[in-house]
Amino acid sequence: MAFVDETYKRAESERIINHHFDLAAKKINLDHEMWELLKVPFREIKVQIPLRMDDGRLEIFVGYRIQHSQARGPMKGGMRYHPEVNLGEIRALAAVMTWKTAIAGIPFGGAKGGVSCNPKELSPAELERLTRAFMSRIGDNLGPNQDIPAPDVNTNPQVMAWMMDEYSRRHGYTPAIVTGKPVELGGSLGRVEATGRGVMFVTREALKDKGVPMDGATVVIQGMGNVGGNAASFLHDAGCKVAGISDSKGGLHNPKGLNPRKVEVYKEENGTLEGFPEADYISNKELLELPCDILIPAALEGVITGGNAAGVKAKFLIEAANIPTSPEADEVLLDKGVYIVPDILANAGGVIVSYFEWTQNLQASYWEEDAVNRKLEKTMLDAYGHLKAVAQTNSVPLRTAAYAIAIEKVARAIRLRGFLHA
Repeated sequence: MAFVDETYKRAESERIINHHFDLAAKKINLDHEMWELLKVPFREIKVQIPLRMDDGRLEIFVGYRIQHSQARGPMKGGMRYHPEVNLGEIRALAAVMTWKTAIAGIPFGGAKGGVSCNPKELSPAELERLTRAFMSRIGDNLGPNQDIPAPDVNTNPQVMAWMMDEYSRRHGYTPAIVTGKPVELGGSLGRVEATGRGVMFVTREALKDKGVPMDGATVVIQGMGNVGGNAASFLHDAGCKVAGISDSKGGLHNPKGLNPRKVEVYKEENGTLEGFPEADYISNKELLELPCDILIPAALEGVITGGNAAGVKAKFLIEAANIPTSPEADEVLLDKGVYIVPDILANAGGVIVSYFEWTQNLQASYWEEDAVNRKLEKTMLDAYGHLKAVAQTNSVPLRTAAYAIAIEKVARAIRLRGFLHA
């Protein structure tokens, strides 16, 4: 299996994050030393992962764990398995996690990791061996009070269970080493749906702020994985009309609305969205330009750019994916009056409930799902309310306000602890 060129996407991902950081840091007059310190990750890990395939061949994969900041608490972030995983992408996403946990007000820092692979080409046994080998090579730099992985693109509760078990072989049973686990192994009720549920909460508040009724509001969602699929279902249940939805190959459009659960069943049975009888099959490019009230990118990074932003017809952009919008697209969309809820708040539901799961594991306690969902809603709404107030007071977009709030929180923690603990 060929290695991914590490320059692929690297410059773009880091450019976008650095642009947002620099803009906010300038607004708050961040001093030069702190400015430079916050841009450099605390630790970068790159490992070789030899894997014996089912047919006896030896394949070599590359894995990463970038630990951006531990100033505010143990580092936290997902593990993704994808052919395009590379150092630059993971470095940018680790920084996003630092700002996301800060804006959410939970006591974590930021990290991200992954393996450059195509999990769809691996058998379940190969996937387990890959996961265990990866964990064995990075495990000395992880821990419940050091760095706690979670699911991300193409990983799930089963992958987290393997990671937890591999770590526990060396350290004793340690459920708090990962979050997003199966409930039977200490996972939290409500964790699987948390990111999508959080997207629904901030969408509801954004519509309320602008006087747009939730009932009948049209939604287009790019991506129907865990985040996009759950967001679609929650918004549908709340009265929104899901006019478009897609997977990695293409999408569906029906201006009268789709039932997301019926779409999911169709895909599970057919392996594709193409041929769904109640909608037109369209490309992902066409999907992003559908007329709608709310556009929710819920897939990978960099889908809305300076090249296609002019075609976006939505009134609200709710960023369920990480880094889905370029700075050039931001300018176009803001000039058009699009209300943008940035990724570091919009998709924070997952890490918030991961914090709840970690807390339950450390206390050997158990929370009912209603309690988890209530705490998630309060945390999301408190963060959104604070963000909105800062944006209005300083006459800046929500994204700039979010980065400013997060940077100030992390910088204050570093000053209080000392510069060696960034």
